Amino acid sequence: MENYETYDYDVLVIGAGGAGLRAVIAAREAGCRVAVVCKSLLGKAHTVMAEGGVAAALGNMDQPDGTKEPDSWEVHFVDTMKGGAFLNNWRMVEIFTKEAPERVLELEQYGAVFDRTPDGLIAERPFGGHKYRRLNHVGDRTGLEIIRTLQDKAVSLGIDVFMEVVITRLLKDGDRVVGAFGYYRESGNFIVFRAKAIVLATGGWGRMYRYTSNSWEGTGDGVMMAFEAGAELLDMEMVQFHPTGMVWPPGMRGILVTEGVRGEGGILRNGKGERFMFNPKYMPELYRGQFAETEEEAERWLTDKQNNRRPPELLPRDVVSRAIYREVEEGRGSEHGGVYLDISHRGADYIKRKLPSMYEQFHALGDVDITKQPMEVYPTIHYTMGGVKVDPETCATTVPGLYAAGEVAAGLHGANRLGGNSLSDILVFGKRAGEHAALYAKTVNLGKIDEQQIAEEEDYLLLPLETKEGENPYDIHRELQETMQKHAMIARTEKGLLEALEKIQELQKRAEHLHVDGDRCFNPGWHAAREIRFMLKTSEIIVRCALERKESRGAQWRLDYPDRDDEFWGKHNLIAVKDGQHIKIEPRPLPEMPERLKALFK
Repeated sequence: MENYETYDYDVLVIGAGGAGLRAVIAAREAGCRVAVVCKSLLGKAHTVMAEGGVAAALGNMDQPDGTKEPDSWEVHFVDTMKGGAFLNNWRMVEIFTKEAPERVLELEQYGAVFDRTPDGLIAERPFGGHKYRRLNHVGDRTGLEIIRTLQDKAVSLGIDVFMEVVITRLLKDGDRVVGAFGYYRESGNFIVFRAKAIVLATGGWGRMYRYTSNSWEGTGDGVMMAFEAGAELLDMEMVQFHPTGMVWPPGMRGILVTEGVRGEGGILRNGKGERFMFNPKYMPELYRGQFAETEEEAERWLTDKQNNRRPPELLPRDVVSRAIYREVEEGRGSEHGGVYLDISHRGADYIKRKLPSMYEQFHALGDVDITKQPMEVYPTIHYTMGGVKVDPETCATTVPGLYAAGEVAAGLHGANRLGGNSLSDILVFGKRAGEHAALYAKTVNLGKIDEQQIAEEEDYLLLPLETKEGENPYDIHRELQETMQKHAMIARTEKGLLEALEKIQELQKRAEHLHVDGDRCFNPGWHAAREIRFMLKTSEIIVRCALERKESRGAQWRLDYPDRDDEFWGKHNLIAVKDGQHIKIEPRPLPEMPERLKALFK
């Protein structure tokens, strides 16, 4: 075994996005000694990609008659359950919708600078699937402002930060998680953390797809470390395809175009110039009567922002993604294989004020002036609703000492996440995860670190450098991306999923013999060797769950099972657990919603 640094903490937070920083703040305020580890630099978190706003039912916006919109946690609860196709954990949704307003106002107290209404309240914009305007925003840079605010608050409390450190394994003492093992990206030197409690806030895992809005960090490290440690995973088949990612230029394909563009009046047209979202075949029965049926009616909404009858472009993301997919597949796509998203009718001054990042993004990357011409967009892998199963109250996983919050945790969003709910998710459950990790840490001592576990992980990490000949991790990554993009994206079939599973298993065998040149210092190929093995296992679980769920619901669209099965699958989550060296997938009944909440839907 090589030498390694060792650090001891009460609470270790892995991930420095919004969920991780909010957990740090909560644990630090509880009096614990806390460290946060981030794979990249502090402040460079995927949270900054969430641009449109943070969803919370503040009810700040005026109706045409001068009264405030009658928004409430109850309405937000109904919207979130409907958007998630009722696969959500009802208790998580209840906690979330009740506490989101307080968490947003807390950000304001920390120093966040939100856009304002004429009477000085936080401004809110409409978003897909939300009945009222409840996306509290800072232009189209909301995630960036949240990270800035939480980072300043966390640093002011006094924390230890380990930047550009990759955690690759959770260490256990019996059934309990007691530490984490990893290395410095710059030098490759190993590092061990002993901790009484660990909070996973590692985000998502979109990099196994060819086109994704996720940055390079999203390789599934956290979810797979939890799985290997014995945690249960929930609904891993539910991967969200954001309907509007950049199509042109090719090098920028997949980069997010915020839903705020449609929230501010952006319209979708196909290659023939038709506003296709008015087509009745794209309107789910659940939403009939709630959206405008003509362009004239949608235009009236744009000018007076009536509470109902919104434009159909503001249907939930899964619905809009499927519609765009069908338009392109049926030959009505744009010049470069997408559809057109046009906001130019809103005027240059309005666009530059409300959507400054989008204006700059398209101008700099695609030489497109969105104040004068439409954008070309197509669905891109953006988020995962599945992840580590957690307790709604405490964010505890099924492994003692391990907590999870944010995108890596599952249960809140069901089969489809509504836009804006991710930012309030990280605030609500980041706080709860930090609080309860701190409470747990005060009841236990530091556990014993097993040197054998460290030796095994060291050998696993160093093997690609010691193997004289073998597979290139980048080649395997490219083949995995092509496989998942082709067979496990928007439209899925049993035939395609079985082909994907066969290919993934082939790639896993090849990945046992990886070869990387050079040494550990400044070696991205060496980093990729560990990441590809995380991504292969994550992809296998996604595909196995997609095969098991024989229905179409939310992000799971099975062409061979096109209907929702509310009798069985509408009442069951899918659980993935480690069974020796195998993966066990089993349906588990959803918790029964109490009558007091069922009454909200009547």
